[in-house]
Amino acid sequence: MSAELVLSAAIFFSLAVIIPVIMLLTAVFGPRSGGVAKNDAYESGIKHVVGMADQKFSVKFYLLAILFLIFDIEAVFMYPWAVSLRELGMFGFLEMVVFILLLLTGLIYILKKGVLNWH
Repeated sequence: MSAELVLSAAIFFSLAVIIPVIMLLTAVFGPRSGGVAKNDAYESGIKHVVGMADQKFSVKFYLLAILFLIFDIEAVFMYPWAVSLRELGMFGFLEMVVFILLLLTGLIYILKKGVLNWH
């Protein structure tokens, strides 16, 4: 066996023993502080939450968020394409035209369905 393998095994086993021992010693001998403020839930700095926790939201909010993600990922795909357009040539350009046409078809579909109309 090589010296590096023995050394790495010794370090691994020593860490496997030392870390739990340190955690146990910290739990046993470490300082303890408690109280009402420490056990209270923290909600973005708001001392007491106003309203019901099971408040219902309209599905339109979630649908709009999903649509935003879909069209935001479009930009993530378009940036590397724009950077490497010269290397891709005409094939890369036509592939991006197909991609944009598919997204435009999806946008026209959601506009015709009235997804973005809030009334």
